[in-house]
Order: sequence, then structure tokens, then C-alpha cells
Amino acid sequence: MASTEDKAANKENVSSWKDSIYNPRTGELMGRTASSWALILLFYLVFYCFLAGMFALTTWVMLLTLDDYVPRYRDRVPYPGLVIRPNLPYIAFNRSDPHKYSDYVKVMEDFLEKYNDGAQEQSEECTQGVYFEQDNTEEMTKKVCRFRRDSLNSCSGLVDTTFGFAEGKPCILLKMNRIIGLKPRGDPYINCTTKNKDAQVPIMYYPGEGRFDKMYFPYYGKKAQENYLQPVVAVKLMLLKEDYNKEWVVECRVEGSDLRNNDERDKYLGRVTFRVLASE
Repeated sequence: MASTEDKAANKENVSSWKDSIYNPRTGELMGRTASSWALILLFYLVFYCFLAGMFALTTWVMLLTLDDYVPRYRDRVPYPGLVIRPNLPYIAFNRSDPHKYSDYVKVMEDFLEKYNDGAQEQSEECTQGVYFEQDNTEEMTKKVCRFRRDSLNSCSGLVDTTFGFAEGKPCILLKMNRIIGLKPRGDPYINCTTKNKDAQVPIMYYPGEGRFDKMYFPYYGKKAQENYLQPVVAVKLMLLKEDYNKEWVVECRVEGSDLRNNDERDKYLGRVTFRVLASE
């Protein structure tokens, strides 16, 4: 049997454990009185309110330095990349089977739909070969120049709705990424070459000579120019029957200006490479 001393010790241990949670003799809860808990909660309340106020103040001051129309820092991407439509690195199709190229046609038609005359009613007829600068105006919203879809000729999709795929001479659309304030020096144009060693494919350019006209530069930003559309260049691969069933590697670059197109760290800076395989 347990001795009286053992029972007293056990009772004291249980009492001590309960007192660490709440001590009825001192009124302490987890080692603190009500006034102590009130003071520490008041301290943390004031402390976190101060932190929240500092965060709100610094955020407000930062927002005062921002411009809704022009980004404060624009040095992350100084030169534009070059992209194509259809936006695929490998384009394979059978000219005799519309189902084999219908997806490509749909992508190109959807892309050019916003270039229709009806969608550009608010756009301006600008002077070719001249930068459309609007820095001297007080208006925050800027005008945009109209790009005529029919300038893409047989690659516009207006006459040939298959963009050349049905005749085995596919069209590829190219555009540069938007860079705010970009004014390329010189006369930028697209130059495409086939990288196959054994043969070359003739390439047609639309508009003439594949140029990006200066009137579409500079770009003032999405909010300032909500209806802005990049100029587009179409290249048409003039494939012949003997060129079918052969993979053609095509590289297109922006030439004739100060825009970079040979950065080995970025394969899409001022250039783009894609493959085409046509069959009959």
C-alpha cells in the first residue's frame, strides 16, 4: 500500500500542474494576471497597428511616384523579340487535306481580325516613313496609326482564305513585341533565309520588302494607346513540288536598324526560327 507521504506528494504534483494553467489563489492564467495579459495584448495591438500603418504609408508614397501611363523603369527589355503566327516552332501540313492546316488558318484569321478596317475606325492615316511622335501634346491618350490588312497582299486572308496552305505555299506572319518608347534607327525590315545546306527556297515579303514602317513608332503604352496594333510582315514560302516532304528550317531576322538580332543568350531577340514540312 502507498504511504500517506506518497499520497500527499501525488496530490501536490497534480495541484501544481493545474496551478500552471490557472491558479485560483493568485488569479493567474498561464502565469499571468488579468492586468498583465491586458498590458501585453495592448502592446502587441499597438505594435502591429504601427507596422500596418508604416506599410500603408510606404505603399502610398510608392504609388505617388508611379505613372498610370508610363512605367517608371523601362530598361528590362531594351530590344524587341520577334514572334510568328501560327506561333509554333514546327508547321507541318498536307496541302490536299484542309483538316491538316485548318488550325493554322484559324489562328492566322483570328490574329488578323483586329486589323480589319471596321475594327480600326478610330485609327489615323499616318505619313509613311516618319515617326508618329506625340510627346508635344498634353493629352495622356495617344492616337494610333492604321495598319491596312490588304497590304499583306496574298497573305492577308482576304483573297486567299487559306493563307497559301492550299497551294502549298504557306504564309507566316511576323511581328515585333511592343517596347514603350522604341524608335528604331534606320529602316527595319524582315529578312528570312532557309538554313538547309543543300537548297534554298524563294521567299516573298508583304508589305513590299518586308518593312516595319516608322509611323508605327514610338509606342506609348497600353493605357495611352488602347487600340495600338503592331505592324505585321508576312513571308510566303514559295515551295515547289520537289520541295515537299522535306523539312525546311527558316530563320527570320530584323535587319536594317540598330535592333539587336544576334544575342546568343536570347534566341528570340530580333529573330525567330521555325520549321516547315509540306506534303501533297
